[in-house]
Amino acid sequence: MRAIQITEFGGPEVLKISDVPEPVAGDGQVLIAVDRAGINYADTHQVENSYLSKTELPLIPGGEVVGRTEDGRRVVALVGSGGYAEQTVAHAPYAWDVPEGVTDGQALALVLQGTTAWHLLKTSTHLQPGESVLVHAGAGGVGSLAVQLAKLWGAGRVIATASTEEKRKQVLDLGADAAIDGTPEGLKDRILEANGGKPVDIVLEMVGGQTFDESFAALGRFGRLVTFGAASRQAAAPIDSSRLMKGSKTIAGFWLADCFANPQLLGGPLAELFDLTASGKLRPVVGGEYALSDVASAHEDLRARRTVGKLVLDPSH
Repeated sequence: MRAIQITEFGGPEVLKISDVPEPVAGDGQVLIAVDRAGINYADTHQVENSYLSKTELPLIPGGEVVGRTEDGRRVVALVGSGGYAEQTVAHAPYAWDVPEGVTDGQALALVLQGTTAWHLLKTSTHLQPGESVLVHAGAGGVGSLAVQLAKLWGAGRVIATASTEEKRKQVLDLGADAAIDGTPEGLKDRILEANGGKPVDIVLEMVGGQTFDESFAALGRFGRLVTFGAASRQAAAPIDSSRLMKGSKTIAGFWLADCFANPQLLGGPLAELFDLTASGKLRPVVGGEYALSDVASAHEDLRARRTVGKLVLDPSH
């Protein structure tokens, strides 16, 4: 079958189509004919071996797929790796039926980015009605969903960062109360201005480096910042414990992989997200579809921040 298999670590240039054996489902697994695979920013780290979990070669990237099982079920599944292919296997508890009213692209947006946004707001930062929320990369896969969920769940003011004027308009259309330039220089001041001169209660941060530092400086009393990525590939400055004590601030970390040991930590939120989408209350943004042969371009676009919403891969082309 056709698949993207990497035999060396590197950038988008190592992503090449190969002919590989078809996978075989073992005990407790299901075989899935892939209709669409999800493309995630984490995939760019996995391909260059800079992810939290180290990767072994050869590797077929791709952590999630939507497709049909051998008995005809339409499912969305988390597979860890192996998604950039015509077929893949998933452990049965991590393959969920997709309801009517939810498209393939929407299902892919929800299974990883959606559950991440859900946990960032509910598990990691415990959003309370009326609180202000800053969402970095508000036009991205997680950000576009987090903006909407924060509003649905009663946030008082939602501020989103985005890299271009077009993306800032998009996040305003999704319901953000304010959209600002995410450039690190002077970011703290822009955050405060967007929040009426006041520090923010919650920050969802996935850039790292100076963006993390500026965001923490804009955090109010009893504020919570959760970090769930490092898109800048830069480390933030160390934070002395006294800076946490003064203002009673919290820094949390979140990695969806830590939910994988318990499928209910994914299935429960996913069911809620499916319902919100099917009812029209939540609009997962599908930002682009790429042929399997164009996956390198998808990774280049992701790294250059040229994308919005969820990117999907069509293994039939």
